[in-house]
Amino acid sequence: MPTITLNDVAKSYGGAANAVDGLDLTIEDGDFMCLLGPSGCGKTTTIRMIAGLENATAGSITIGDRVVDDPAARRFVAPEARDLGMVFQNYALWPHLTVADNIDYGLKLKKLDKATRDKRIAEVLESLSITKYGDRYPAQMSGGQQQRVALARMLAVQPHTMLLDEPLSNLDSRLRLEMRAELKRIHEETNSTIVFVTHDQWEAMTLATRVAVMFDGELQQVGTPLDIYDRPANRFVANFLGVPPINFFELDPVADDAVEAHAYLSRRVDPARLGSLGIRPESVRIHAPGDELRAGDLVMHGVVDSVMPTGGSWITEVRIAGRRVYTTSSVQSAARPGDRVVLSVAGPALHVFDRQGRRMEVASA
Repeated sequence: MPTITLNDVAKSYGGAANAVDGLDLTIEDGDFMCLLGPSGCGKTTTIRMIAGLENATAGSITIGDRVVDDPAARRFVAPEARDLGMVFQNYALWPHLTVADNIDYGLKLKKLDKATRDKRIAEVLESLSITKYGDRYPAQMSGGQQQRVALARMLAVQPHTMLLDEPLSNLDSRLRLEMRAELKRIHEETNSTIVFVTHDQWEAMTLATRVAVMFDGELQQVGTPLDIYDRPANRFVANFLGVPPINFFELDPVADDAVEAHAYLSRRVDPARLGSLGIRPESVRIHAPGDELRAGDLVMHGVVDSVMPTGGSWITEVRIAGRRVYTTSSVQSAARPGDRVVLSVAGPALHVFDRQGRRMEVASA
């Protein structure tokens, strides 16, 4: 399966800003690549350019050793000649065709004989547990069943790369979980390349081998899900990932709630560069006043506002100089609303950003 390379790709619809701008991205053979970001960030436009449903305004797109889109060279390969399979957010099933006929449609376009087509249809119906629905029409099926049909139609033509544009967004939470597991199984069994568009961080974290985070048409960071979460390249990436969201303390100028954090960091980095500090809720430990603390940890003092059970974990809200800080733990804290507490965070768990929002490295004590 070929590598997909986007080199300085831009897409303009005629507005003041490009929908996609200067995108450099390589999708390796066998990747499960998630394009992650908020609505309007350019992720759907990107996957449509890969599919050939949109023409790039600038730059080039290469699949393997074949350039499929290069405006400067007036080179454009039609979607049907790219050997890609795509599943849309709205499924795009033919309403007048049965499930089996919907799957058969793409196979007929490939001019396969009937015996081969029937075998492929039976295989994908079985693999997605929808064999009994082969004679039904889309209107007679639930959203989750229609989603499986859309996947089956794509899998039947055996594309070297699968493009999925928010295919699970119309499903309820239980069906989304089932389909995530199904997609992960398909990727592991077929070792195919999958490009998956989503705004849901949990889909990206649980499915992807690599994640490309986008914002305002620009690529912010590419890496494994753990890389993106543990070492966000900038403040936007840090803030976009995580539930509850990351706690931010403003260090330029020094806010009242960040006095202790600023003093701690000023001994480790150039204080003139400090912009903000991010702390993941699960990185915060709560102690009673007087407890022994580990040397080298950031220590802050506050008052508990509330303790909220979530069924398996607890969120504790602590107020530091008027600012709410959220902590999470799988073990219920002994602290109660109104208690004065000490918060500690290990140095490696701190996410420090400069005044432009870029990640800074912090020296150990």
